Amino acid sequence: MRAVIFAAGLGSRLGGAAENLPKILLRFGNKSLLERHLTQLGAVGIKDITLGVGHGTAHIEAELARLNAGNVELVHNPDYREGSVVTMAVLEDAMTRGGDIFLMDGDVLYDRRMLERLIASSHRNLFLLDRNVEAGEEPMKLAIAAGHPVDFRKTLDRAHDYYGESVGFFRFDESAARDLSAAAQRIIADGRRGDYMEEAIRDVLLDSAEGRFGFEDITGLPWIEIDFAADLARADNEILPRLIAEDR
Repeated sequence: MRAVIFAAGLGSRLGGAAENLPKILLRFGNKSLLERHLTQLGAVGIKDITLGVGHGTAHIEAELARLNAGNVELVHNPDYREGSVVTMAVLEDAMTRGGDIFLMDGDVLYDRRMLERLIASSHRNLFLLDRNVEAGEEPMKLAIAAGHPVDFRKTLDRAHDYYGESVGFFRFDESAARDLSAAAQRIIADGRRGDYMEEAIRDVLLDSAEGRFGFEDITGLPWIEIDFAADLARADNEILPRLIAEDR
């Protein structure tokens, strides 16, 4: 099992709160998100890790050196100012070299029990879903019908029984990972370089037979995606104290 982490973006919606650093270097409890990823992935037995980087790569390299994490592969996206689907395309080799992968957003503060759910699930291809989803178009939503994922987007188009928020962590088998990489390439060929990488995941989901993809409901576990300045305070004050002791 390998982990592929998206950490290329600018984090422009944070304004000056990120001090021009990549979001994966934001610190909570005196640990960067990057350090937390490496620690938590290592705790569940995953040491083969690739980072898709762009903005602030030198800062990420410095943090990896500080952590003595020379085993982490960096793949640079020179067009990181465009959509995250471009980073997915650049990560083609890391995604398709064989075996199951975890695909992860780098800007999430989370409890390692989420990784344990990904590992223990009976589904080879799956999403993590939180039913406590805020209203509006900002959250990336996963729609469920008859117990199966049927749509995946900020604005849902397909009929569904209910939806939740996607954590931004996924598990894919070798076949699905190859399909995702191909979908990202098609999106770029169609001139949609500004798309989220989630559009490639949605394309593969909609093209797949029922049952290929599943989900694990992690409602109640603490996590937050860091998008806005207000998320920083919530991460420190609400999420960090709720993490299991090893993750604080």
